Amino acid sequence: MKKILLPIDFSETSDNAFVYAIEMAKIFKAELVLLHTFELPIVDSQSLPLNYATIYETIELTNFDYFKEKMPQLHTIAEERNLSHINMSHILMDGDLVYNIKKVVKQENIDLVVMGTNGAEGWFDSFLGTNTGAVISDVSVPVLSVPNGTKFSKFENIAFTTRFRKKDIEALAKLLLLAKELQVKVKCLYVKTFDSDVSNDKINRWKSHFDNEENLQFFIIPNDDVNETIEDFLVSQDIDLLAMLTYKRNFFVELFTNTTTQKLSYHLKIPILAFQE
Repeated sequence: MKKILLPIDFSETSDNAFVYAIEMAKIFKAELVLLHTFELPIVDSQSLPLNYATIYETIELTNFDYFKEKMPQLHTIAEERNLSHINMSHILMDGDLVYNIKKVVKQENIDLVVMGTNGAEGWFDSFLGTNTGAVISDVSVPVLSVPNGTKFSKFENIAFTTRFRKKDIEALAKLLLLAKELQVKVKCLYVKTFDSDVSNDKINRWKSHFDNEENLQFFIIPNDDVNETIEDFLVSQDIDLLAMLTYKRNFFVELFTNTTTQKLSYHLKIPILAFQE
């Protein structure tokens, strides 16, 4: 991993995500790229006798000033964590956030996107319903979403939910490479419902791809309540990071928008690492 992208919007949420991003940059000896985007207003040139270029320059200059004022604050955060040596670059762009993230990911050969999430209804609702959810769906690299208010601490246990699909194998392999750098354990969970069509033979064939992984554990829990089982697992196993493959986003919507999860979300806040299909 050589480059990590962090979109910033001068908010407490992005400041919190900055801590995660710069700590990840330290672990992976990576460069941190900071991106701020702004959108220009739609101007009717016939009714507004102003030069559009002047409007553009004014808005761009204002955002540049915000950006310039924010950088010393971020450098202070880095210094407080003894991370002032991390190489940081800065990009200011106009236009749609998701479009610009995709553009920067391609142009800068980004390996990981880190984004803050925020929402009054709970962290997963925000994760699914805002810009972060859009980025997760559209960007080709893994996306780490960080709920506002979550304090960074050393990762020890990562959960990976699976349904023993072929594409899960590749995602888990990528996660294990990251886990080795992070020096953490990976706990792979499958909730086996009554109507499950996954046979024991299929599970054993799938698991055989990872026979030599010492820091990987498999948990197969029979239960028809998938939602509650995953929630209980995150708590009982002291999970610090939840990793998922986004091949079926509707599953995540169903999984994390029930009443139980909304209540739990207020005191269970962990980052989510999303791998794209």
